[in-house]
Amino acid sequence: MVTNVEAMTGGPALPDAGFVAVVKRDCPTCEMVAPVLREILGSGTPLVVYVQDDPSFPDLGPAAPIDDSDLSFSWHHDIDTVPTLIEVREGAEVRRTIGWSRSDWQAFTQLSNLGAGLPEMRPGCGSLSVDPLRVDELEARFRGSTLSSRRVEFGSMEDEFEAVFDRGWTDGLPVIPPTEARVLRMLAGTTRAPEEIVAIVPPNLVDVSVEQVAINAVMAGCRPEYLPVVLAAVEAACTDEFNMHGLLATTYFSGPIIVVNGPVTARIGMNSGLNAFGQGNRANTTIGRALQLIVRNIGGGSAGDVDMAMHGSPGKLSFCFAEREHDSPFTSLAVSRGLGPDDDAVTLFAGQGPTPIVDQLSRDPMSLARSFALVLRAAHHPKLVIGMDAMLVVSPEHGRVFADAGWDRERLESELADLLMIPADELLRGAAFVDEGSIDDDSAGPLPKFRAGGMPIVHAGGDAGLFSSVLTGWVGGPKGSELVTRRIHP
Repeated sequence: MVTNVEAMTGGPALPDAGFVAVVKRDCPTCEMVAPVLREILGSGTPLVVYVQDDPSFPDLGPAAPIDDSDLSFSWHHDIDTVPTLIEVREGAEVRRTIGWSRSDWQAFTQLSNLGAGLPEMRPGCGSLSVDPLRVDELEARFRGSTLSSRRVEFGSMEDEFEAVFDRGWTDGLPVIPPTEARVLRMLAGTTRAPEEIVAIVPPNLVDVSVEQVAINAVMAGCRPEYLPVVLAAVEAACTDEFNMHGLLATTYFSGPIIVVNGPVTARIGMNSGLNAFGQGNRANTTIGRALQLIVRNIGGGSAGDVDMAMHGSPGKLSFCFAEREHDSPFTSLAVSRGLGPDDDAVTLFAGQGPTPIVDQLSRDPMSLARSFALVLRAAHHPKLVIGMDAMLVVSPEHGRVFADAGWDRERLESELADLLMIPADELLRGAAFVDEGSIDDDSAGPLPKFRAGGMPIVHAGGDAGLFSSVLTGWVGGPKGSELVTRRIHP
């Protein structure tokens, strides 16, 4: 008889009636109940036994166990513990019991002396069908492929890691081969449909689906719980406001910097503290890397082709960090951009590596603000103003100077704006015997170093160290790149 389960999934059918037991040799409780299975068969009660690991176990005489080493029966019938005893009527499961419970097994089989010499109860063992090392492969094999992406078969003599390099799918570092099982597992990290189009990726303006994002997230080394963050970053990067195409085509240094806010940063273990910009945190590194791989592999933004950065920067591999919100003297970057404090969000900034601000003596907020302004004044060039943006990253020790004085984000922004009004005669081309400059005529009066909104402030870093940093940016505004914030959705 073919049950509904078999018809729907292709899995092995249950018998018409009787009992089914699932066991494995590598389970002490299964070893213990082997004589009980022989008792059931000896009573004339119909019993089918599936074994997951050793087809010679248990010794049932003529009624040999069925080999389930491919775990087809166990997977299709949701076996998560062995031994499992299932009662079947008219080809359908009626009830089941897991592990060994003498009272349950006796009640199921109506054999009052069954297992009389055994303990009353013993817990079972984990089924091989839920083994974390196998579950992804089983999901891909038995649930059936739902992926629409093109399959690439490697030759039998090819090394899969070297083959990916040869095909130009990497950023220069090894990637994780995106097998079907790994991609399906990655897709479990979001509720969004695999076929949903996330964005149009520059420079080639190619549609990218959730599935394709998941493939590149696998290659980058992401965990499934990171996928919603990657999706939001892709959405932000592929907007006209962020201008990813322009960011690639420029000869300047910049790439996308991803700042993540909200409870998600703690849930997925992102780093906002010690070495926040550096190595050692999987979430930070792989989320940023996934975005870069998508721009390269889907959008065609490869170095030396469309990406024309004269020097580039290490951040072009990955630059992603979480804002340190729990002890910040400021509202978060996301809140400053109109979101709520409990919203999960990414904000993308077109920038490059950090320039240190070293001030180990200032305990007065105005003195510290002046130190910040001196370094910010030099960003890009001391005689260039308004055109290019910068992100100020305030460390916790410097942040406490502002917090103790009651300075919030708005106060620091206001004071820095005043301090960064540059006298026009210092900006003249040729002034200070330097041809570079912003203006030819100093009659306009002082000019701001940064455009309105062109110097976002973020709080991040380790507990010790009287250092903050400036992440110098690219051209800001309609001719360059705007800061872009997107909510993270499950």
